[in-house]
Amino acid sequence: MGTVALIAIAAPFAGAGAGNLLIKNVSRDKSLFAVYWGNALFSLLVSGLALMGVIVLVAHWILPRTIPMLLIVLICLSDMIGARLNDLAANAFQSMDRISFTARLGLAPFVLRLVSAVIIISVWHHASALTLGWFYLGSTAISCAVAIAVVNWKLGPPTLELARIPREMKEGFYFGAGLSAQTIYNDIDKTMMASLSTLDATGIYGAAYRVIDVAFTPVRSVKDAAYANFFRSGQHGLGSSYAYAKRLLPRMAAYSVLAFFGLFVLAPLFPYVIGKDFARTVEALRWLAPLPLLKTISYMFSDSVTGAGYQGYRTAAQVSVALLNVGLNFWLIPAYSWRGAAWSSLACDATLALVMYAVLTVVMAREARMSTELAAKGA
Repeated sequence: MGTVALIAIAAPFAGAGAGNLLIKNVSRDKSLFAVYWGNALFSLLVSGLALMGVIVLVAHWILPRTIPMLLIVLICLSDMIGARLNDLAANAFQSMDRISFTARLGLAPFVLRLVSAVIIISVWHHASALTLGWFYLGSTAISCAVAIAVVNWKLGPPTLELARIPREMKEGFYFGAGLSAQTIYNDIDKTMMASLSTLDATGIYGAAYRVIDVAFTPVRSVKDAAYANFFRSGQHGLGSSYAYAKRLLPRMAAYSVLAFFGLFVLAPLFPYVIGKDFARTVEALRWLAPLPLLKTISYMFSDSVTGAGYQGYRTAAQVSVALLNVGLNFWLIPAYSWRGAAWSSLACDATLALVMYAVLTVVMAREARMSTELAAKGA
């Protein structure tokens, strides 16, 4: 958990936001697909390999020496290169409004990882993390190779227009930094727990957080399916993208409330699924149960801001919340172990929702004022 979380922080910078730029530009003009698909692949391979070297050095300093360096390399190759290539392929279909392919490509690596886990449990009853690492990389490599082949077959081969990359590096950096900050306040607590608490507590908290991720999947699915529409609506201003978000929010919020009650009530059943050694996960799961609702609200506000071309504001908010999360973790994890991490997660997701609502309010007021002034000048 600690290794995966650390790599996930840097992984969004692999490609420099190329996936988001692909969705933004192709959703508005589908004739640009080949260029943005090719540029995205180029950017990912170049930046991903460079970041791998940095991550290996940082991991040697941050993570416990009991974690093999080879395991870190294997997960880097899987999550920094393979998984990101798979994400790009899913983004390609997302930009062309072919969501069924996005769903299948997004699901493929996790199905293969599940198959790998079943094989490992069947053959090695007490397998090492390094054995898991080899299967983890193998399953990701198969899924990304298939994903790229499917994109080239269904949507067309890539072309390169490298001159576009420097012009869009600033916006791409905003996307990458925002995704990295998002990963920090979602996942840095697992890495920090591996250093500031015990590996046992890291496993307990990580297992509970995985359940939260599964519970949030329906909302994430709707959000991803709607992402391109946020950019189309946002061409007409923040008010338009926010109006689109308000049409989606009630049903997703209702589901999140039901998910909260379901997680809270059914938490005692979890140890029967994953094993009695995870009995303490029940309490962790109940503490984390409000997260799907908080994330639903903040994502709807944030995607409205992004769709209207204000990704810089979203990134600033996400970076601020990430710094807040790290600070709270340094304070709370040594004192309260996984409970401190849970309290920090709840505080940070609530803060992000409030900050993004404030951004929406201020920017929409500014747009309305500018529109009034333009109308007055025209008159």
